[in-house]
Amino acid sequence: MSAGAAGHVARSTVRPTSETGVAGSLRTFLRTFDGVTIDAVYEPGGAVYDAGAPPSGDVVFVVAHGFTGDVDKPHVRRVAQAFAQYGAVVTFSFRGHGRSGGTSTVGDREVHDLAAAVTWARELGHKRVATVGFSMGGSVVLRHAALYGTSAEAAGLEHEGRTEAQTDAVISVSAPARWYYRGTPRMRRVHWLVTRREGRLAARYGLRTRITHRGWDPVPLSPVEAVPHIAPTPLLIVHGHLDGYFPVDHPHMLAAAAGDHGELWLEPGMGHAEHAAADELLARIGDWAAAKAG
Repeated sequence: MSAGAAGHVARSTVRPTSETGVAGSLRTFLRTFDGVTIDAVYEPGGAVYDAGAPPSGDVVFVVAHGFTGDVDKPHVRRVAQAFAQYGAVVTFSFRGHGRSGGTSTVGDREVHDLAAAVTWARELGHKRVATVGFSMGGSVVLRHAALYGTSAEAAGLEHEGRTEAQTDAVISVSAPARWYYRGTPRMRRVHWLVTRREGRLAARYGLRTRITHRGWDPVPLSPVEAVPHIAPTPLLIVHGHLDGYFPVDHPHMLAAAAGDHGELWLEPGMGHAEHAAADELLARIGDWAAAKAG
């Protein structure tokens, strides 16, 4: 089958994968709406969510990693293993990361990468999808849920309108609320990587991350602007008190934008994104998603 809508793949590229060590895993390259090839891995999971409940195999977690991550990084694989206790898992490398094609737009067109991964998960037979994003991926899951959600057209948002790319629950971990934030030393270093030629070279050769040299035009919908359009899809915002990139005013802004619809977890002692997410926290997220995703 030729590449068409987001998430469709050439069937000849789908192959069993030994990288994860999980029986029944698949690895392929997806093609996004705008023609970028995305490296993606599927693991079937197969645990039972709760005593007396049906198997959670029809729930799939689609994991959106942080900036400079990729599907093969140990911290991404650890997250996938944790969520596999609650359902199947799709992990993928954003454009410009790892073996995926294209260049990173640092949270803009990455919504199409996530849409491709969600579509693939549904093509594999999963009826319930939970998107879980970390840091940059956290901003992407928020924007994706708004732009591909049921209320996007009514809100006048530019979107592709494909129901197969919609999510049933959204978990955003360590995400920024607004663009261009430079209020911490770590975010100033990130801006150097993105905006300076020498920074982009360092990212390409040192971090396996290829970043576009073009600025945003137009500036995409910000995470805090996206959040009000996510309802009625369940939304969980998770953030660490010790986050060295985005202080706690970011999750508070997101929660305020969500109103009664969103749920906020502020985690004492937690730092930033996947590296700081303890196994216990990932288990709580798995419980929440399995219960909320339809």
